[in-house]
Order: sequence, then C-alpha cells, then structure tokens
Amino acid sequence: MRPVPGIMAALAAVRRPWCVASNGTHEDMRTRLGIAGLLAKFDPPLFSATEVTRPKPAPDLFLHAAAAMGTAAGRCVVVEDSVPGVEAGVAAGMMVLGFARITEADALREAGADAFDDMSALPNLLAASPTS
Repeated sequence: MRPVPGIMAALAAVRRPWCVASNGTHEDMRTRLGIAGLLAKFDPPLFSATEVTRPKPAPDLFLHAAAAMGTAAGRCVVVEDSVPGVEAGVAAGMMVLGFARITEADALREAGADAFDDMSALPNLLAASPTS
C-alpha cells in the first residue's frame, strides 16, 4: 500500500477538518493508513461502519461522522472512490467528490459525485465547493 500520489500535498493545503469514515474496522483502517504512512494525518478521527447500524451505501456512517465532528451534514464534503460510498454521501445530503482511481469516473458521476482523477486538485475543489 502506498499513498495516492498528491495526497500529502493536498492534505497540507486543506484548511478544514477532515476524518476517515470507512466500512472497514478501526483495526483495518489503522493498519492500511499506517502502511501508507498516513495514520498520523487521520487518527483521530476515524469512524467505522462497526459504529452504526447500516454500512455504506446507507448514509448512517457519514451522518455519524458529521455529528461526531460537530458539523451539519449539508456542510460536509465526502471524498469517495466507490459507488456505494458515493451513494452514501448523496443519501446523507453531502456534496460528494468521486476520486476516479479504482472506479470509473462515469460510474461515480452516475451515482451522484463530481468526479476527479488527480488528488492534487482536491484543495481547489474543496475551496470551490458551496460548503466552504
């Protein structure tokens, strides 16, 4: 596991709180983020589907994360790379940016995301979002 190219610079440029909300367990997230050298950037806050009744594509996990972060769902931006994740973000009433790395951009768009494929674009996408 390696970090997505551009993620370190993107995170350094983002000036808003962030978290990870994953269908994986806390242990899985810490392991994967640790191997990629990103754990210190995201822990805390990590939110797992094990904390809610329904995993993605249900909105429960994203709504739980937003509430725990003290942010209204409508002010959140989800960055997702899967169709179920995009569907969850849309169902939660959040803006969704679909990172087209492992899933085709068209599939992410059809699920309701604004697709992008270069992580270095993330700070500008967030700055231009209506939630900023």
